[in-house]
Amino acid sequence: MHASAVLISDLHLTPSMPRTAERFFEFLEKEARTHEALIILGDLFEFWVGDDAKARSPFHQEVATKLKAVSQSGTKIYFMHGNRDFLLGEQYAQKSQMEFLRDPQVMNIANQDWLLTHGDVLCTADSSYQQFRKVVRSQFVQKLFLMLPTLLRIKIASSLRSNSTAKYQRAQKFTPEVIQVKGDVTLNATAALVAMSGCQQMIHGHTHRPGYHQESLGGQSWQRWVLSDWDFDHPETVLPKGNALSITTEGIRSLDLVRS
Repeated sequence: MHASAVLISDLHLTPSMPRTAERFFEFLEKEARTHEALIILGDLFEFWVGDDAKARSPFHQEVATKLKAVSQSGTKIYFMHGNRDFLLGEQYAQKSQMEFLRDPQVMNIANQDWLLTHGDVLCTADSSYQQFRKVVRSQFVQKLFLMLPTLLRIKIASSLRSNSTAKYQRAQKFTPEVIQVKGDVTLNATAALVAMSGCQQMIHGHTHRPGYHQESLGGQSWQRWVLSDWDFDHPETVLPKGNALSITTEGIRSLDLVRS
């Protein structure tokens, strides 16, 4: 239970996106420290193939150091695995002083219950992805993967990301309505999660479609907030983007993190 919290998702941090990392570090120094809790709803990193693979990376060490400093200042940090960084383990979490959240998770913030999820489990129109997710989230498969040499793990992860991007681009080029449906959450999956949790206020990321929705199905109604992904490095293709949700006793509000 926290009197206030700020939530973010889908930063996809990587050394090749230094401006996004710089804005994240600034966010940790300013916005995060004004709340009792910082909640990261997955995809903090672009990809993660095991804590050992990042053990000597200066970039990932810097991220851990910045997170630890926020934790030591009195802001509790929570991390929920995303589809890109679900292999982030206890070693890195301890170094960063982050506490894991299960997906989904109901948390009490500012005297209200909030249903938190990364969001990919709600994209049930993409059945092939859901099957893939089920396989890679299995502890047995993860254990086998982490036994592979680091360079091979990186190669496999890069290949999966490339295939996913190519598939998305092909679908976007030829059937935009299909990718719109497959890449978003479904009403049935959302309603089922609301019913299972008993919580009518949901927050998630993953879809890169920030917004607020009032929805209903089968006699139940709920509110749904979607977090933005972050990108401050590619002004030639997209406008800088990145937001957070702040929850206090005064309510919930979206924080636009793009510098004016």
